[in-house]
Amino acid sequence: MLLSFPILLCGTLVIGWWIGEQVQDSVVHRMGGVTALYVGSFIAPHVQTLVDRDDLSASDHEALRSDLANTPLGQKIVALKIWRRDGYVLFSSASGESGRKFPIGEGLAEALAGNIFSEISERSEEQQTQHGQPMQRLIETYTPIHADRTGGVIAAAEFYVKPDDVDREAAAAQRRGWLLVAGAMLTMYLLLFAVVRRGSRTIIDQQDQLGDKVAQLTEVNQQNIQLQERVMRAAERATAVNEDLLQRISADIHDGPGQDLGFALMQLKNMDDASAAEGTLQQLPWAKNLAPARIAVQSALTDLRAISADLDLPDIGRLAPADIAERVVRDFQVKTGCQVALTASNPAIAASFRVKVTLYRLLQESLANAYRHAQGADCRVALSASEDALTLEISDKGPGFDEETALAKGRFGLHGMRQRAEVLGGNFELKTDAGVGTTIRVSLPLKSLGQADA
Repeated sequence: MLLSFPILLCGTLVIGWWIGEQVQDSVVHRMGGVTALYVGSFIAPHVQTLVDRDDLSASDHEALRSDLANTPLGQKIVALKIWRRDGYVLFSSASGESGRKFPIGEGLAEALAGNIFSEISERSEEQQTQHGQPMQRLIETYTPIHADRTGGVIAAAEFYVKPDDVDREAAAAQRRGWLLVAGAMLTMYLLLFAVVRRGSRTIIDQQDQLGDKVAQLTEVNQQNIQLQERVMRAAERATAVNEDLLQRISADIHDGPGQDLGFALMQLKNMDDASAAEGTLQQLPWAKNLAPARIAVQSALTDLRAISADLDLPDIGRLAPADIAERVVRDFQVKTGCQVALTASNPAIAASFRVKVTLYRLLQESLANAYRHAQGADCRVALSASEDALTLEISDKGPGFDEETALAKGRFGLHGMRQRAEVLGGNFELKTDAGVGTTIRVSLPLKSLGQADA
């Protein structure tokens, strides 16, 4: 509102000045026209001789001077000139101008064309001296003089009158115009003030409400952040508990069923050796089942040891992510005989223990799936790291599969890998096409919760 006030004030001044000028011009033209009619009425009878001759007679000059000196209208006229159509001055109240020829100006041209021309004239000091009137402003009027019988323009009269009446009427009209413009502008300003004030109050109220809502949202957001941190910590603790559980299961399998199967295998071997030494192997009815039983127990023991080895987590706390990937790939190649192409960039990058565990399990599960479903065909592993994330990509050229069908059949390996990645706030992407192969891409954040225990 403070900025709009000088703009409205300037607008009011400009519009008021323009209206004042228009009012003044209108008053000048109206009063000049009325005065011209009166002037023409007492001048015309004394210049009718111009119908038959080119100049005024001495009697005409005397009559004009008498009318200027003795009539009320003549006394109001400051100066008077009568022009011939060619710019020749037939009569002038100022000495030295009668009988001279001057260029035809704008006002004189209008009068000779039959129109009345009137304007406020700013007079020079020379003109003031010539007219004997020390007035800087006069109303200058040109009016045509018509012949009585034909109505044609036979001359033109130029006269000057004092602007007192015009100034008074123009000033009154200007005051009315100024008051009207100022009142309209003031009304508009007050209405604008009311609108802006109401809008300002509405904006302030909305800002207060918005501030309250922002404070509430900020509080809720802080609570959500705390809950998210608690959930992630709980998930990370669950991961650690799961690893501990897997290690205990591995130990239990190795120390329980594994030892029993080993003992049973040893007893079967002793029985086989004793029977062979005594030569009674072919005579006993159950002897023919001894070798298959021993082979079955040997196979079960091998499987139990493999399962126990997969469940057990090696000491990877001191290894870099690239070293962990190399160890998983090496163990996979020794176990399966399949070759895996491994590429690793930025091998010295540091990672938390939970990121290392997740990397180990994801790579272990992915390679096992590649061997189980694609026989390790053209299996490739790419490990890259930046300052913020560790990216693991495993691909093969196997037959591929339908992801929805695989999930519907209860294959939980994909679920487990996805959950392991998302627990750390990472991303898990799977792309598989029939006849093209399968690609798994995992991104793990390096700056995760619990990084201090790396």
